[in-house]
Amino acid sequence: MKTFSVKAADIERDWLIVDARDQVLGRLATQVAAILRGKHKPTFTPHLDVGDYVVVINAKHVRLTGRKADQKEYFRHSGYMGGERFIPFRTMMARHPERVIEMAVKGMLPKNALGRKMYGKLRVYAGSEHPHGPQAPRQLDL
Repeated sequence: MKTFSVKAADIERDWLIVDARDQVLGRLATQVAAILRGKHKPTFTPHLDVGDYVVVINAKHVRLTGRKADQKEYFRHSGYMGGERFIPFRTMMARHPERVIEMAVKGMLPKNALGRKMYGKLRVYAGSEHPHGPQAPRQLDL
């Protein structure tokens, strides 16, 4: 038998909607990252982007377990000495709730050009409204 390898021209992509309401952040992010990579398909190929587009709605209703809501901080650095900034989780959720999911998923994708291409197929919205009706996305229950 020969090993089947999918070609770039044969890749079919779907649009999926994931509702983040009352979902745990890490568990949601792992499943979304697997869909973006294409690991749920039998034609998964590690060196190709075979994943689907994912639209995450209700990002402002995602939750954390335990005391993580009080302890979790997001780090960024300006590049200058002493230029580090720590943003608490509650502040990030109040200002930019979609970034919480985006950063969690991005950390679970490959750190190379292929991972950046996969990350480009993720759309996150704080509320339940999204502009992707013409793509006819189907609901995905996680």
